[in-house]
Amino acid sequence: MKVCTDACVLGAYADVAGARILDIGTGTGLLALMAAQRNPNALIDAVEMDAAAFSQAAENVTASPFAKRVVAIHERIQDFTASGRKYDRILTNPPFYTNHLRSPDSAINRALHTDELPFSELIEAVVRLLEPEGQWWVLLPPYETGKLAELASEAGLGPFRQLALRHHANKPVFRIVTGFSFRADNRFDEVLDIYEPDGRTYSTAFRNLLRDFYLIF
Repeated sequence: MKVCTDACVLGAYADVAGARILDIGTGTGLLALMAAQRNPNALIDAVEMDAAAFSQAAENVTASPFAKRVVAIHERIQDFTASGRKYDRILTNPPFYTNHLRSPDSAINRALHTDELPFSELIEAVVRLLEPEGQWWVLLPPYETGKLAELASEAGLGPFRQLALRHHANKPVFRIVTGFSFRADNRFDEVLDIYEPDGRTYSTAFRNLLRDFYLIF
């Protein structure tokens, strides 16, 4: 599975304070491992329903320095909620395509399309798993962010922070990192350009954010 730039931004930007962290749909294990690197005291569960992705995540966790604190779990998040566990932080880079051309690869479809994890079921799981003072961090395109926020509001979750991602200053926003909580009183919004206006040079802000993760920095 590919490691996407926007997912790396989510992993570097989200607040990962707290004793217990959950990565929903971990894929390669990227977000779980980034959280483990940033928070040396956290215990992290990385849940993945796809068998091949789970195997890759488990392999990456085992090969990492964080294997004692990160657990890869092969299960649907809809079923995992029965565990009764609670988390201080939840990270999600969810599928968001609804009516879109399909790939012949079923694993790619599961990673990109909402069939297996509709927003309504994702939110239901988060509400059951998140501590009252916890935070849920999500990465989505702008339109899908709005739809998710509407559904989350009905469940008592509101956005308190958003980071809008642009390729550079002359391009539109293509992804938004949103922090949700049950007590979203004040909201803080900001923009991150990945590149300088030339479209080739990484911006200073992007370099500073990803410095601890990108070897080229």
